[in-house]
Amino acid sequence: MSEAIASKEERLAAYNANVAAAEKDPRLSPETGKPLDKVTMFRFGAGFIVFGLLWMSGLGIVSAVLLPMHYKTIPGVNPDALVGVVNAFTAVASLVANLMFGNFSDRSRSRFGRRTPWILFGAVLGGVMLFLTGTTHNAVLLTIFYCGCMFGLNCMIAPLVAILSDRVPSGIRGTMSAFYGAGSTIGAPIGTMLGALFIENLVPGFAVAGVLMFLGGVVAVIILPKEQSADFLPKDEGSFKDILVSFRPPKFSAAHDFYKAFAGRFCMLISYQMINVYQLYIIQNYIGQSVKESAVTVSVVSMIMMVMSLVGSFISGPVSDFIGRRKVPVVVASVLFAVGIAMPWLIPSSLGMYLFAGIAGLGYAVYSAVDQALLVDVLPNKEEAGKDLGILNMATTLGQMCGPVIMSTIVVALGYNFAFPVAIALAIIGCIFIMAIKKVK
Repeated sequence: MSEAIASKEERLAAYNANVAAAEKDPRLSPETGKPLDKVTMFRFGAGFIVFGLLWMSGLGIVSAVLLPMHYKTIPGVNPDALVGVVNAFTAVASLVANLMFGNFSDRSRSRFGRRTPWILFGAVLGGVMLFLTGTTHNAVLLTIFYCGCMFGLNCMIAPLVAILSDRVPSGIRGTMSAFYGAGSTIGAPIGTMLGALFIENLVPGFAVAGVLMFLGGVVAVIILPKEQSADFLPKDEGSFKDILVSFRPPKFSAAHDFYKAFAGRFCMLISYQMINVYQLYIIQNYIGQSVKESAVTVSVVSMIMMVMSLVGSFISGPVSDFIGRRKVPVVVASVLFAVGIAMPWLIPSSLGMYLFAGIAGLGYAVYSAVDQALLVDVLPNKEEAGKDLGILNMATTLGQMCGPVIMSTIVVALGYNFAFPVAIALAIIGCIFIMAIKKVK
């Protein structure tokens, strides 16, 4: 037996021992079998928060402000209806990409690691396609570019979230999840504020958005501790049929909590997307503000949400780790979000939107901070973390798809007054599914 083969066998044995040790002791890293030092913990935390902050800022510029305005420049289409159509197609793209790239990263055996190459590839693809979305006035081409952006984005997200399972001790996953949640929840209002600056000059705004999404993946890889080579892991020698079978989700009979977590996240994300994607239209069409007035309101709403995101994200994760519970913060967050949605419905004014930003912003920040750790805790098979987290994150993309479609359908057919109670009900239903989980406290 060659020395190289023996070395790989030794590394594989050490890898399996580290994973087994980490399952018994929540302080140990599955990657090294040792506790993380402070510098390494800081790098993980900084990498997660920077990643979420940058990609969400880039996407927020486009999805919350520039794209709704861009739709109005496309001749011969109803902007309200186009929102639902485009988001449906892009969410399907996200659905496929999340599962595909999570599985591919599980099966990768690169000397640069399983996750890193996919994150970098996704950064390039996502950034370029996001910029191109703002360069066309053809609805079909716009949809294709935006779908390409979602492929790139999920090519980053699926492998990076799997790092929580691969490399982070279970005892601090709540905190690390909070850093990622903080980055994304803070990034959304920052993106909205930046988008408001480009509301009358769209193409430069799309360029800034593309650069931010590109930097999200690249900077995160630079900050995170270097991933170990995966060339020692056994290579999959299966047939094409075996590869297709590997995409199969866990059996329902053996993973009830997995699917309850999926349903809870799905309902919550539908509720969130119904309001988030239509935020500008709610301000302009439901409240009745002009383009310039709405730009001011959007900026104030974004600042409030950013502050609440900071508060909610940085408190909830460490508190969740300290009390050893995931469900309680997520349930409380869902209820807060539902209450926040009711504010602009009952008070159709700038004040209603500001109350929404404060209450729902806090709720969604807490939810985003802790829910990712909850998803990792309900995984049925840690060796397939990328694929299974990709399936769970499909709840996000399905929510992104269904939320705008549901909102568009209700608004066009019945009006905004019927849309708000539906969004509130969905947030509460999601809360009920999370409460039903038994494996996680």
